[in-house]
Amino acid sequence: MSAEFKFKEHNIPENKNKDFNNKGRVDVTRLVNRLNYEKKKERNSNIALSIAAASAVTVFGIILSI
Repeated sequence: MSAEFKFKEHNIPENKNKDFNNKGRVDVTRLVNRLNYEKKKERNSNIALSIAAASAVTVFGIILSI
């Protein structure tokens, strides 16, 4: 099997193809928007993790003080 044959059978999911316009070029504004969305998502998960860690330390400190 050649790589060309494998590539012909490869189907790109529609959601992965959103960043390309009808001429096959990448739409930079969509990529930037997706990057910003992923940054916000990661920041929110980091904040949630930090809050959980601080809560765990607080509860552990309260338990030790009793």
